[in-house]
Amino acid sequence: MTVLDRTPGDRNQNPPDIGFWALVQEDFVTHERSFWSRGFWALFTHRFGNWRMDLSPRLLRAPFSFAYRVMREFVLWGAGISLDYTVVVGRRVRLWHHGGMVLGARRIGNDVHIRQNTTFGVARRGDHWSMKPVIGDGVEVGTGAVVIGAVEIGDGAIIGANAVVLEDVPSNTMAVGVPARLVRRAILRAG
Repeated sequence: MTVLDRTPGDRNQNPPDIGFWALVQEDFVTHERSFWSRGFWALFTHRFGNWRMDLSPRLLRAPFSFAYRVMREFVLWGAGISLDYTVVVGRRVRLWHHGGMVLGARRIGNDVHIRQNTTFGVARRGDHWSMKPVIGDGVEVGTGAVVIGAVEIGDGAIIGANAVVLEDVPSNTMAVGVPARLVRRAILRAG
């Protein structure tokens, strides 16, 4: 069964190699141990929304589902970040600043940095959920970037500020402009 064969949100999609509280601690550290980081709030709510899917029967899950919906609205109104639990989110994801983030991807990889006013989602109203982008590991997303449609952003890619990405971006490549064009270059990461 591939990722596209599954219905999003029908199970816990938190990273399987780490427990819930360890994952929350890792997110807290990733956000510089700041309880006031709105990115941390969004990720905590996302992780909680997935964690509750392990509860059964559904009657036991119901109050946690209600709590998730309240928390999700609080994050949306208070931080301006929309991140549904149905998005598969990797580890050590950093949501910089806050405001104007609509993160409707199929998957966001590990060690991804996303800045304010970013949009991930379908290209046209009515598109199937499988037509959302996949963000690879170690991707840097600049302020105001838009990544829409069934595109794949390769590992280590950089999406420039205000870029509008409508096509795949290979690994270790930079995409800039409207519409985005690729600027190939070797990206050295400090180890």
